[in-house]
Parts: sequence; structure tokens; C-alpha cells
Amino acid sequence: MNVLVTGGSRGLGLVLCRDLLERGHRVGTFSRTTTREVAELEALHGDRFSHRVLDATDDEAASAFLTDLVRDWGRVDALVLNAAVGQDSLLAHTSPAQIARLLDVNVRAPIVLTRSFGRQVLRRGGGGRVVVVGSIGARQGYPGLTVYAATKGALESFARALAAEMKGRLLVNVVAPGFFESEMSSALAGEQLGSILRRTPTGSLTTPEQVSEVVTWLLTADTNVNGSVITVDGGASA
Repeated sequence: MNVLVTGGSRGLGLVLCRDLLERGHRVGTFSRTTTREVAELEALHGDRFSHRVLDATDDEAASAFLTDLVRDWGRVDALVLNAAVGQDSLLAHTSPAQIARLLDVNVRAPIVLTRSFGRQVLRRGGGGRVVVVGSIGARQGYPGLTVYAATKGALESFARALAAEMKGRLLVNVVAPGFFESEMSSALAGEQLGSILRRTPTGSLTTPEQVSEVVTWLLTADTNVNGSVITVDGGASA
């Protein structure tokens, strides 16, 4: 399988890329900067891994990367929408420019890229998959994450509608992780994370590797799962 993962240079995106490569798939990814870890993947996996430096909001560059992957590999089977920017401010302290950036990166850009991917899938007669990396913040209220939560909620609605619209030619699902150690969770104070941990039946925060397991399952297994949101948070939001 050939997979495009957005935002794969670090954090969850990097874990997703590693996991898919280790399972024998080809992976393409882009990010605003490169990292030592990306260079290591390039050296280890050769032409099965492709990385390009670009901003997710550059629609032309992102679409061109997708086109190049199709040219080089013959097709791109799946898209993982992982790239996002976080929020660490109360709404009253969040500037209009910051709000615009959150909406641009987290909502508009992934929708536009999915449009390009979907058109490529339709030209070959269907058979693609999209997994959106969402957040439990879309349905749970957390101070300091108002706009971020709104963007993830928007993507959930987008995924459900697109799943219905594509009528099985493209399976579209959302994986909504709980909080784990990342830039996103840094918006929460220590006592908030402690409270979340105490409310989690499993007694542990989600790990990126656990999220990757579910994403990979949705990408590769014969599931008939479509238009769904799968929560991975140890039961904290149940």
C-alpha cells in the first residue's frame, strides 16, 4: 500500500510513518521542516519513503507532491490527515491571526488536499481510504483549546459527509486520540492532565503507538468501517 501522511517529521506523524514502513508499505510525507529522524528514515528505507519540505497550507505544493507520488509509485492508496497546529490560550487571548492560522492549517488545508486525493481515487475507479487524526477535544470541553477543538469538530463532520458522498469508493474515518505527551497536550496545566489520568479507566494516557495501531488497522484491514469516529483514550471520555 502507498500512503501519504501529512505532518510526518515528528510526534504522532513520525510514529505513523515508521509503523507503516516497518509493515512494508510505501510512505510519503511532508512537513514545514525536516528532522534528523526523517533523514534516518530516508537512509533506511530508500525509495519506499519520500519526504518533502512544504507548508500544509500551500495547496499547490501539497497537490504537486501527491501528483509526484502517483507518478513515481503508480498510485496513492490512502491519505492520513495528521498535520495540525495546536492552541495554548484562552479565546479572549487568541488573536484573529492565530484563529485564522488554526482554521487554515487544521481545516481548510486538509479538505483541499482530500479533494485532490479523492479525484485521483475516482479516476482509477475507487478503492481509497482516508483517516483523519481528530481529538477527543472535539467532543470534550478543555480550557485553552476552544479553536483547536472547533477545527477537530469540523473535520469530524467533514469525514462523515464525505463518507456518505463517496458511496464506498473512498472509506473515510476519524481516529480521535486522548491526550498524550505532545505539543498539543502542552496546552493543559499539570493538574488538568492529572485529572484526566484519574478519570481514565485504564489508568494511563494514550501513546502515539496505540493511535498508530488503530490508524494502520483502518488503512489496511477489510473492516467495512466507514464514516466512523474511533476514540483511543482508555475510556476517559466515555
